[in-house]
Amino acid sequence: MQTLTKTIVTPLLPEHYEQVKAIYELGMATGLATLETKAPDWPTWDSKFMKSCRLVAVQQERVVGWAALSAVSGRCVYAGVAEDTVYIHPEYKRQGIGKLLLSELVKQSEQADIWTLQAGILNENKASIELHEQCGFRVVGVREKLGQLHGQWRDICLMERRSKVVGV
Repeated sequence: MQTLTKTIVTPLLPEHYEQVKAIYELGMATGLATLETKAPDWPTWDSKFMKSCRLVAVQQERVVGWAALSAVSGRCVYAGVAEDTVYIHPEYKRQGIGKLLLSELVKQSEQADIWTLQAGILNENKASIELHEQCGFRVVGVREKLGQLHGQWRDICLMERRSKVVGV
């Protein structure tokens, strides 16, 4: 568990999901966070993300950000590769909460024997790209016109972080 001023990072539990979902929807509204247009219900969200490495940042019992990992493949040879997702409530951006969450996610991923983290970030989302670089990710490349959002093709910046302690 880590803290930043009054921020506590703790495991994401089902009871956090309504606030997690609200933050996700706020991210969707920006057009910079995801190609998805509708937040899933809890069972769908729960099945998408790994059971470990799910975090929330909480200030005074309010979820202000969240992070989680999803497997990139069901094939056993890629069991040590996961994709990260990080969202911060707009009122709490630029306070170091994203870095706190992503740093803790990296730490927990290594404890879970994950050797590579990847992130697919909309190319216009410079803040998220910068956050990932601060946490040891590198740009692998840009995947052009990977998906559409509201009928417009969008490019995705593919980033990865290779562990220096797991799978070396």
